[in-house]
Amino acid sequence: MMSDSTNVFPVSSMPSVKTLEGITPQNIPPSVFSSETPIILKGLIREWTLVKKGLENPNTAVEYLKSHYNGKPSGAYFGSPDIAGRYFYNEDLSDCNFSIKKTQLNEFLDNIIKHLDDTKPPSFYIASNDINQHFPSLLTSNNLHFDKTVFGNVEPRASIWIGNKTLVSCHYDVLSNMACCAIGHRRFTLFPPDQIENLYPGPFHPTPGGQVVSMVDFKDPDFAKYPKFRTALAHGMIADLSPGDALFLPTMWWHQVEGFDKFNTLVNYWWTPAPPMMGQANTVLMHALLSLRDQPSIEKSAWKHIFDYYIFASPDLAREHLPEHAWGILGESSDLRVRQLKANILNKLNR
Repeated sequence: MMSDSTNVFPVSSMPSVKTLEGITPQNIPPSVFSSETPIILKGLIREWTLVKKGLENPNTAVEYLKSHYNGKPSGAYFGSPDIAGRYFYNEDLSDCNFSIKKTQLNEFLDNIIKHLDDTKPPSFYIASNDINQHFPSLLTSNNLHFDKTVFGNVEPRASIWIGNKTLVSCHYDVLSNMACCAIGHRRFTLFPPDQIENLYPGPFHPTPGGQVVSMVDFKDPDFAKYPKFRTALAHGMIADLSPGDALFLPTMWWHQVEGFDKFNTLVNYWWTPAPPMMGQANTVLMHALLSLRDQPSIEKSAWKHIFDYYIFASPDLAREHLPEHAWGILGESSDLRVRQLKANILNKLNR
């Protein structure tokens, strides 16, 4: 039960994400990829064979997927019927409420079909499976055609998500995302990056899926324990997807993902416009937790100004008063600059 039902803002009453119609896989406007807010592309993948097989029935869809499977085992999530598809923590946060096991994906798919009509089936889920590793021929007739110049000439990574009813707790990803709802109906509950404090992130380790997740149960929020979640709700949005729809999700947006049907499949594409040579921002966060978080407040305040100056302001601010030959690591990104910075970092870490 909710601890405080006063002025509850139900998640389902949040505003819907902007929707575009008439977009095809061959003519996705570049403005979609530069959007700072999510966008639904209605019917974007309606002509995919996978979508059409799913609309027939789950058995047909499963046989179609199995016909593209190359036999390599993959990690899969297994949960008891009691978790009802919510992949989360156990009671004391010491571990997750499911197990991950290597499995043959044809057997995994057969297990979903076996329990299709159970009132409380076991929970089955394959998360972020690299399509090229296990279903390499699937993309032949189920793919988007990206203009790679939009992504710095880097091919977006295609992944597949398969399961029965699932709920992936609210989290963020550092990559931009085009999520294509192939089979079943899905709901994304979305929050902008500035709502992190109001979403009450859980521990860094363990995590249900590699990223910190919100501790709030959106279906039954405990506002006495998580009072700031009301503020998050006032900034949230809902994206309800039917088979054939897609959602563009900008980097760092928080999102909870629910699969409502007895059999659900999603294909997504991940990318970053940053050159491959660039480092990972999460590494910066880990190092800051090590070196800055526990420093005196006066020192942290000073470092905040320094980060604002060198990192979050325009790159020109820190170098416009210097001759170009003196820019050094303040200069434009290049292989040489990246090597210099990495060597400097490694040298300091190894002291």
